[in-house]
Amino acid sequence: MLKGVCALAALIAVAAIPCSAQDSNFGIAMPVTASAGALYSGRLQEGDYAASPIAEGFRLMMYPTLKLGSHWFAYSAVQVRLSPYSYYDAYNPGAQLYTNTFQAYAGYTARTEKTTLVIKAGRLATAFSSFALRYDDTDNPLLDQPLAYVTELPLRTDQLPCGTRDLLAQSYGYVAASCGGRPGSGDGLIPLTLYGLPGVQIEASNGHLDGRVQLTAGSPAISEYFTTRLSYAQWTAGAGYTIRQGTRIGVSAFRGPYLDRAVASFLPAGASVRDFPATGIGIDGQWARGRWSVNAEWQRFQFDLPNFVVSPTTTTGFAEVKSVLTPRLYLTARVGYMKNGSVLDSTQIFAAQYAPTLASLELGGGVWLRRNLLLKGSYEWLYTEGEPGSQNNVFGFQLVASIHALNWAFR
Repeated sequence: MLKGVCALAALIAVAAIPCSAQDSNFGIAMPVTASAGALYSGRLQEGDYAASPIAEGFRLMMYPTLKLGSHWFAYSAVQVRLSPYSYYDAYNPGAQLYTNTFQAYAGYTARTEKTTLVIKAGRLATAFSSFALRYDDTDNPLLDQPLAYVTELPLRTDQLPCGTRDLLAQSYGYVAASCGGRPGSGDGLIPLTLYGLPGVQIEASNGHLDGRVQLTAGSPAISEYFTTRLSYAQWTAGAGYTIRQGTRIGVSAFRGPYLDRAVASFLPAGASVRDFPATGIGIDGQWARGRWSVNAEWQRFQFDLPNFVVSPTTTTGFAEVKSVLTPRLYLTARVGYMKNGSVLDSTQIFAAQYAPTLASLELGGGVWLRRNLLLKGSYEWLYTEGEPGSQNNVFGFQLVASIHALNWAFR
């Protein structure tokens, strides 16, 4: 596999030579971001201590885009990834090839002198918070993603815990609750998916204000690798205010069913999955001045469950700082945390928190070898409450190329 990754890296270096582009109201384009990377971590040895702590992978992000005049357009963002590529992939060290859709939608844009209105329909990135739109490796200055977007909680959408003791028996990344649903162990839910949800969205901006409303067939809180099964409709909304150029603060929220139909027959008599929604509220902010920029988010999630008087909640957040030292070189850091709240079941068994607290610190930097070719690396410390040692820390690097392979104006 190492030879294959090295060959891809060489191809990236050649393909990163910039191509000329045209601009038109009618045309087809397909920018590509190609990345090759390697990582070193004890996470790769969790299942087998004799395994190598080194792994390689690659990722292709393709962005087919169609413009049909000044109003109509179509856009998609599709990933092909050979894991382990991301830091969270290291928990599943076997080489696997994934294809995922971040977005794939048709859109209509209308503009007046001060107002812009956009309507989208298809598979959409969640309108909750802001990091979900930073799926390109050139938009993420580090290698990992914030905890809320990659961490599998000890909860499942297709299984029900019987109560507090059953919930406490689960662990991150391995869930087998006992009170109904699909049998066996499986992945826990992730508070915020990075992948697209089927739905429609209306967004508008006027001066310093912007807002969006989204209706999706499924919750942002799902398993990372969910496929195509539709769930119940729910809403997500967000708004922001740009204080000045480079400085913006936003708020967002979502609410709706998140449990799978597989648990419907195990719910209390007369209840449906609609009676047990997931709720999220969030605040995000961006600031930039000169060489410095900051991105930050804070979120709180509640996952209502039968058999619980006080259902599980999770509070999480991160702050990311970037400093551009020269036009080619930058340094960056991200600190994050995830704290899980108290639970009380219907038999009055209480726990101060339903899962250990997590905290992370990632330090890194990047250098632009060419205008379209970025080499970046980082080291991440991951703290899990009650687990000493550096087994879960990760060091990695990525070579990232932006390629304008196709740009055709036909009118």
